[in-house]
Amino acid sequence: MSSTESPDTRTAALPVPPGGPGRPGPQEAAETLRLVPLSGLTLGVRTPAPLSESGAAAVREREREPALYVHGLGGSSRNWSALMPLLADRLDGEALDLPGFGEAPPPDDGSYAVAAQARAVIRYLDAAGRGPVHLVGNSMGGAAVTRVAAARPDLVRTLTLISPALPELRPQLTAVPTALLAVPGAARLFARLTRDWTPERRTREVLGLCYGDPRNVTPDGFRDAVEEYAKRLELPYFWEVMERSARGLVNAYTLGGQHNLWRQAERVLAPTLLVYGGRDRLVSYRMARRAAAAFRGARLVTLPEAGHVAMMEYPRTVARAIRELIDDTAAADTGRS
Repeated sequence: MSSTESPDTRTAALPVPPGGPGRPGPQEAAETLRLVPLSGLTLGVRTPAPLSESGAAAVREREREPALYVHGLGGSSRNWSALMPLLADRLDGEALDLPGFGEAPPPDDGSYAVAAQARAVIRYLDAAGRGPVHLVGNSMGGAAVTRVAAARPDLVRTLTLISPALPELRPQLTAVPTALLAVPGAARLFARLTRDWTPERRTREVLGLCYGDPRNVTPDGFRDAVEEYAKRLELPYFWEVMERSARGLVNAYTLGGQHNLWRQAERVLAPTLLVYGGRDRLVSYRMARRAAAAFRGARLVTLPEAGHVAMMEYPRTVARAIRELIDDTAAADTGRS
């Protein structure tokens, strides 16, 4: 997407869909979500449907490895409902609802800084004893798990970043309205200005912002996204969470020294996969090359038709790339032993 395009002020909405249009319906029905209380915060933890008998039989000879999926700004654990089942024969996956998102209540301290989200991920992994995991993050979640991988390499087996929200010196103009949510009072002003919008219209705006081609969303997927968005709008803290999270992300872009996200990327030791969409309106496609240079030995997958949420638009392609990363990492470890 060209950086010279005019901004579309209608897209000052959720940067990531709250639900998961396009996910497999039967799998969604069998997912489970539990709330995990930690000191000062509560996380939602979603697990995919259990493997079928045939699928379980196929993996009995090889223990599945743990994985953790982290959503972006405005998203939820349901953003991974299409991807997780495709890797379930290889990975024992869990997807988080970060504090204030999905089914998780706001944190006690009201902090939505990227560093606070990274700490939440670390605290969960330490408490659950699941590390090292195959860690996957999208957008804001990609920024958070980059910090996790840099600070706690013992917790990360591999790292996959899908359109990670890393600092851009010249962000594309289509991302500006979302960044404006960080301005104090802007989110509530937008809520007032759009109070007559139906959930259907809000959902179309979000999908238009996040998908390379929103027409790929199935009717059932669109319906479910509308229902999820309507439910989220009823939460009394919805707009406050959006504003503070957007501000936390903008603040993370301005940090210097060792706390700069690009410096953090250079510290990551885990084998890394980067996935970028050519039609991403929030994270510029041109950042792919810089990211590939920052993460040592990273492999890069570019999807020309994808938008900001490739794991929802092209889950099979993303799953195949993650599987190759995992298998190659395992082979390399075997070769060194």
